[in-house]
Amino acid sequence: MSTTEAPAPLLEDVLAVTQEVWHSLAGDGEELLPHPVAAGARFDADEPWSTTVTVSGGWQGSITVELGLDLARTLTRRMLAMGDDEPLDDADLADAVGELVNMVGGSLKSILPGPSALSLPTVAAGRAAFGSEMNRAACLDVRWHEHPLRVSVHVPA
Repeated sequence: MSTTEAPAPLLEDVLAVTQEVWHSLAGDGEELLPHPVAAGARFDADEPWSTTVTVSGGWQGSITVELGLDLARTLTRRMLAMGDDEPLDDADLADAVGELVNMVGGSLKSILPGPSALSLPTVAAGRAAFGSEMNRAACLDVRWHEHPLRVSVHVPA
């Protein structure tokens, strides 16, 4: 199978991987709950953060995680074992959300055709946008403690 014919991961796989990674990082036992949104809708969170890794090799594509600032802060505090009163800076947030997509992307890469390589995460304070050269193949919208979280998979058009 060539890289252009390799299928994207199924939404069920994206959910299973995201749940597993989320529990290992957030660790409070609270489930990620489905959050239905209209197909093609923009990610709906205040002050969004986005982070992406690309996979190249036996499978080509990218995995993106988007979350709001409040959720990024909560995740960062849990990952770094910080108290609510300890100050966070953008570097802390970037490290935490980058590690989230790295773990989700690495887990998805392991179930895709290979061999493949995973890039370092790219992190932005803002929402992710993709050009016409990429198609969204899977999009998972969930909520955790009322905070939206999106994991999407894009493949070359």
